[in-house]
Amino acid sequence: MKWVLVLFVLALATAGLAPAQNVSNTYLLPEAASASNRVPNYQPIITTERRRWFLTSTVGPTSLLLAGPLSAAIGTARNIPAEYGTHWDGFGNRNGMRLTGIATGNLIEAGLGAVWGEDPRYFPSPTRGVWPRVKYVIRTTFLAPNRDGHWHPAYARFAGDVGNNFLSNSWRADSEATTSGAVGRSVWGVVGRMGSQAFAEFWPDVQKKILRK
Repeated sequence: MKWVLVLFVLALATAGLAPAQNVSNTYLLPEAASASNRVPNYQPIITTERRRWFLTSTVGPTSLLLAGPLSAAIGTARNIPAEYGTHWDGFGNRNGMRLTGIATGNLIEAGLGAVWGEDPRYFPSPTRGVWPRVKYVIRTTFLAPNRDGHWHPAYARFAGDVGNNFLSNSWRADSEATTSGAVGRSVWGVVGRMGSQAFAEFWPDVQKKILRK
């Protein structure tokens, strides 16, 4: 029964990645408080860009070479879950498990977002100053632009985060395939998204300072 649910959700998400008709989302996505009302000079995301976002977020350099190995290394050092052990095989299993979860969550976010016009991309803050940008990163962790560039609750992102963590209980080690484990991973998923957006926001500034030296 679990696998039937998994396949149904993934099929629904994948269908959302197909070229979509220009259907208004006025009645699908209610009004919400915005970070700054609208993304400046916004251009709606198209299907190829949505697919590119999925691939980059899932198997891009930051995911494969930084976030994945770091997460697996921490899990191996702490021996969580214990079934994997503290050896290289355990490191590989943890890295692979993270990748399946990320792929599932990103597929749900991209697919469902296509249905009601939610844009998964990160848009840098139009304001300057460290603290205004930090606040922007935090707010936009929970908000995403719709088809007209206005900010709304990131429903597809929430669905991807929660959905992937509960669905992955079907193939996780027994010690972490629990409801409480899925809830905890969902919370950490939000924290991770916030961290990735902070990296996208501030890393270009760090690169510029490094190149000036």
